[in-house]
Amino acid sequence: MPNIKSAIKRAKTSEKKRLLNATQKSALRTSVKSVVTAITNNDAAQAAESYKLAMKKLDKAVTKGLIHKNAAARKKSRLAKKINEISAQA
Repeated sequence: MPNIKSAIKRAKTSEKKRLLNATQKSALRTSVKSVVTAITNNDAAQAAESYKLAMKKLDKAVTKGLIHKNAAARKKSRLAKKINEISAQA
């Protein structure tokens, strides 16, 4: 544990930031997982709805610095590709 006042404050703020980032990242993963689940169940309508929410969360995560912009673009692209595949089948 730090002894210096500024280091103590930095440790507190770092912990708050870590917890906030963890909750936001968890919500992001959950939204992406809901899209994948809908795709697995061949539910194109549900997948499209979940996709919109996931895209919003991915873009938000990029602006907050939670994930890299290329990682978000990759996830978006892969999800869109899967949704297009099940839409073509239906």
